[in-house]
Amino acid sequence: MPHARAADGAALHYEVHGAGRPLVLLSGQANDLHWWDAVRDDFAAEFATVVLDYRGTGGSDRPDTDTYSTPGFARDVLAVLDHAGIERAHVYGTSMGGRVAQWIAADHPERVDRLVLGCTSPGAPHGVERGPDIRRALAQPDAAAARRVLLELMYTPDWLAVHQGPFHTLGDPTMPGHARGRHLRASARHDAWDALPRIVAPTLVVHGTDDTFNPAANAPLIAGRVPGARLHLVPGARHAYFEEFAKVATPPVLEFLTG
Repeated sequence: MPHARAADGAALHYEVHGAGRPLVLLSGQANDLHWWDAVRDDFAAEFATVVLDYRGTGGSDRPDTDTYSTPGFARDVLAVLDHAGIERAHVYGTSMGGRVAQWIAADHPERVDRLVLGCTSPGAPHGVERGPDIRRALAQPDAAAARRVLLELMYTPDWLAVHQGPFHTLGDPTMPGHARGRHLRASARHDAWDALPRIVAPTLVVHGTDDTFNPAANAPLIAGRVPGARLHLVPGARHAYFEEFAKVATPPVLEFLTG
């Protein structure tokens, strides 16, 4: 299992699957590389896919230090690319991974070929936040009920009726409490509004139309802020559009990345 070293010495676990031009796949908040398990092979058929465990998750170190932020995660991704000998890659980030990807593309344009930002946000100051009713439902003390709420934010009722799991988009269950809290704060403090116009990589913004976990209204905001960005909406999809709606969501991403 390869590990890169971050600037502060933290070990960062990553994997490379497939062959071809490199494509970095970035997971959501408090999730490890298994976020991509259901669709990774579809991308690995075309690309050398790089997936990683954020600090605090999976096989990476879990320091209880003030080193968790979306720009910090971006620097960790660059450390992984350096260790893997990859100078330049496509980057596809979903949810918090899309926030991390924004910083990689804005601050290190020489490292990014094409950029895909999925179900993500420019950050609270200018983005559209989820409603207080959703926040309360996710924070309720009944863990089973909160998990059910999260499942229904990720997937449609029709999908949940026929899929029993395991679900790899609900957070890494092995994370310690301090790491989970630091991931939450890192995502909540994200603000790349002023950085988005600096992105020069060809960019595709993808979002499910029925996503209320990270409201779909954020997609046109980002697409209007990144020069020349394209917008692709997935009708009827919720937050985990890339998994449930893979048959309609993956082809346009692949077409964009290979175009």
